[in-house]
Amino acid sequence: MKHKRIENMPGRTAGREAGKGRKAMRGKTGVKATAAALCAVLVLGGSGTGIDALAAEKNRTQETETDADKAPGENGGTGETKSKGADAPQGRPAKEETVYVWTHADGSAREVVVSDWLRNETKVSGIEDVSELSDIENVGGDESFIEKAGNVKVWEAGGGDIYYQGRTDKELPVSLKITYFLDGKEITPKELAGKSGRVTIRFSYINEQYEYAEIDGSRTKVYVPFAVVTGMILDNEVFTNVKVSNGRLINDGDRYIVVGYGLPGLRENLDSDKLDLPDYFEITGDAENFEMGMTVTIAANEPFNGVDLDGENPADDLHRALGELTDAMEQLMDGSSQLYDGLCTLSDQSGVLIQGIDRLSAGASELQSGVGALDDGAGRLQSGAASLQAGLSTLVSKNGELNGGARQVFDTLLAAARTQLGAAGLDVPGMTVENYGDVLNGVIASLDTDAVYQKAYEQVSAAVEAKRGEIEAAVTAAVREQAALGVTAAVRQGAEEKAAAAVREKVTEAVLGQLTPPMTKADYDAAVAAGMISQEEQDRIAAAVDGEMASDAVRTQIADTVEARMGTAEVQALIEAETDKQMAEEGIRETIAANTEQQVQKAIADNMAGEDVQSKLAAASEGAKAVIALKQSLDSYNVFYLGVQAYTAGVAQAADGAGRLKGGADELRDGTGKLYAGASELSGGILAMKNSTPALTEGITQLRDGAQQLSEGLVRFNDQGIQKLADALDDDLDGLVERLRATLDASRRYNNFSGLDSRMDGQVKFIYRTDSIEAEE
Repeated sequence: MKHKRIENMPGRTAGREAGKGRKAMRGKTGVKATAAALCAVLVLGGSGTGIDALAAEKNRTQETETDADKAPGENGGTGETKSKGADAPQGRPAKEETVYVWTHADGSAREVVVSDWLRNETKVSGIEDVSELSDIENVGGDESFIEKAGNVKVWEAGGGDIYYQGRTDKELPVSLKITYFLDGKEITPKELAGKSGRVTIRFSYINEQYEYAEIDGSRTKVYVPFAVVTGMILDNEVFTNVKVSNGRLINDGDRYIVVGYGLPGLRENLDSDKLDLPDYFEITGDAENFEMGMTVTIAANEPFNGVDLDGENPADDLHRALGELTDAMEQLMDGSSQLYDGLCTLSDQSGVLIQGIDRLSAGASELQSGVGALDDGAGRLQSGAASLQAGLSTLVSKNGELNGGARQVFDTLLAAARTQLGAAGLDVPGMTVENYGDVLNGVIASLDTDAVYQKAYEQVSAAVEAKRGEIEAAVTAAVREQAALGVTAAVRQGAEEKAAAAVREKVTEAVLGQLTPPMTKADYDAAVAAGMISQEEQDRIAAAVDGEMASDAVRTQIADTVEARMGTAEVQALIEAETDKQMAEEGIRETIAANTEQQVQKAIADNMAGEDVQSKLAAASEGAKAVIALKQSLDSYNVFYLGVQAYTAGVAQAADGAGRLKGGADELRDGTGKLYAGASELSGGILAMKNSTPALTEGITQLRDGAQQLSEGLVRFNDQGIQKLADALDDDLDGLVERLRATLDASRRYNNFSGLDSRMDGQVKFIYRTDSIEAEE
């Protein structure tokens, strides 16, 4: 079953070019695949530009000549890959989906295109896929599929991978809502264009995908977790004094590069107001004659799938350590208070010095015990901080791979841009991240559009003539199919009539055999002829025969007889011979030749009148503008490229913070050890003082003041440190871990958007591109 290609699918040409690098990129991580998808949308996601029109026909000719030698590509030019390790076990097919969402400036979707990669790990000849998509197009080759019930498509893969795309109006798991405010009042994007004032833009990420799980004995709604990142570029001539909530920004002197993020649904899942889990991203700044280019947002649940809570849980140790630390702190404060009270008594009542020293000694002993408990708790806290540092260090170890992947994609996109320009007849030297701006500026200055029409006509004619044999074969096959259907129908009708007559004869014999006395068919016919059988009896016998003939068993017998007859080599040979006879007729051959020529001429005319050629002709004078647009698209890649760098820097910062926490815990443990040693010395000293009361009298005042400072310091340490830490982590820590485990389970189960065969592994990500907002000139 062949399906017509969707010629106006966004990013189709770019998808083939970017697909060349797909095999070379296998073995990279899923994060790098996400980076590739976003880059392709930023740089090559749009369709209908002048340079696309200049290159489209040449790309088509190249595909006809060299598709067999290429690694197939996918819509949108993502070129993404996924590792074959834990993510995709050998011997099991996999399906990777990238969902491209084109939205209005307010974030509402206007078009959804899904790009699928069927990874044929077992190298089978046919891949059975489940897909709800419409307008399915193979973008990586000429393989076709057979459609079955239940949205099943069986692809003729021939041992290779399949790359296809299609459309859908299915509801998205994450909705994007963009709200605009001017001087504190909400305003539509259209109304905001060209205005000036204090502007706020809020990107709200709304999680629509959830399931239910039992948590703490209750049926609880659990959202599938998504990490959402939005990137954009703001011109310094339009925007000043820009601030960002839940994001980062960089100003290179000409523009702001802004990246924001959100984790929609995660706060609801974890049911915690103490954790900073935003579901929105907000920009505020002063705007002059407001306008804004397109923005790109990527949403994926894959980052959550690598988190494993099924092993040893450090939360239990941390929970116990916090309890012991709190208890020890209370003992320590009690001991310091008693120590101070005792010293005050010594100072105020020298007459009861001995009694005061006894109480002081008791307080010092209790202080020593409390400090010992504090030291044990600090040790457990030190162990928990070490576990946290190890986890963040694992994330940091991926930073180099992620940054390298983003740079590799940048290089791939520059190569694809050069190929696209070359396909348009432009001689372009190699481009790098550092020189592509100068190279493209040179192309813009030297762009020539002469002889575009003649070149397009020659390419169209040559491409169609090259396929004349295929066209003639298709016409011949269609004519032969119709002839064979007619012959088969005639033969089947004859077989049905013969089978029915034979069965009716047997049924009549059976009915007559039940009469009293029984009769044969010959006897019955003779009796009827002799007038011995009444008309009423004849009608009754005929009705009995008709009733048997109408039964399911008899009809099945007739049908089986016909099918058996039709399946014999004799009948098939008869059908084939009669079909060959009709195909040999002069009229049929003339019809085939005429239809073939008509299809060839129609194909040439259709291509010349088609959007590709007409766009090419219209774009000839717009070539320079198209190259400028291509350069701007390449510039836009910096949104993601710098966003990746900002993300990895943030992870590194978090790891550094965990390292400092670990260092602080080490210092705390060291300090509590010293404090315990000091408390022991203090207890021993006070005991010695008790035995040497006369020598202590002169130092009581100084000791009292020091004890007061110790008590106040311990209270501050408890209020500002220990209690805040306990309140933040000890409040339903077990429940938090349980909700996090349910969240991760929901993420792992969400592995497709348009359908997935139960025998496949799946992975899906979503890329949103908004319309730009332009001020009227």
